[in-house]
Amino acid sequence: MNEIAVIFDMDGVLVDNLKYHVIAWLKFCENHNIRLTEEDFFKNLNGKNSQDSFKYIFQKTISQSDVQKFTDEKESLYRNLYLNHIKPAEGLIDFLKELKNNSVKIAIGTSAIEENIDFTLNHTKIKQYFDTIVHAEMVTHGKPAPDIYLKAAEILNVPIKNCVVFEDALLGVEAGLKAGMKVVGVTTSHTAEELKHTDLQIPNFIGLTYDKIKELLHN
Repeated sequence: MNEIAVIFDMDGVLVDNLKYHVIAWLKFCENHNIRLTEEDFFKNLNGKNSQDSFKYIFQKTISQSDVQKFTDEKESLYRNLYLNHIKPAEGLIDFLKELKNNSVKIAIGTSAIEENIDFTLNHTKIKQYFDTIVHAEMVTHGKPAPDIYLKAAEILNVPIKNCVVFEDALLGVEAGLKAGMKVVGVTTSHTAEELKHTDLQIPNFIGLTYDKIKELLHN
């Protein structure tokens, strides 16, 4: 087989951090006297970029300066909450090492802001495994548009048919499928049943192998 690429979403995939994002969003909304439930988060926010998230929260278009201000506020809440708990997803480092040993190209495709990307990679010490990182500010349309994953494939110079995406959020899964890639659903945000439209569902990376990735691409 020609070159293979594996593209990981970050939040809920490389790190099992979703509950800390949820708490931060609920606290942010409480601070602004806005009602948000966990159900609202999973249905309408999980996987969205900052611009789209705050447009939903405030039910209006938000200026870029306010998006930046609100993003800084919410993400500071998140990082403070998660700092003492952050660690790589179970089995991730072994899986990354195996991919590297088999010359697989590896990328991150995330809606997260750069500060959170740096925070996550620095504290988990996994940055060296990735050939490129694509975030929302590098593309025109965020997830569920396929732009982030298509951009990653373009940078890695790997055909779309040889790319596998790892996602936990429904919007991210939609992005990967729209990109024409194989998608593995990580069940940190949704159940295996809710992610049954993906090509494979996993709770974490324990036992996942390079051969399994090749098998997915052959199907």
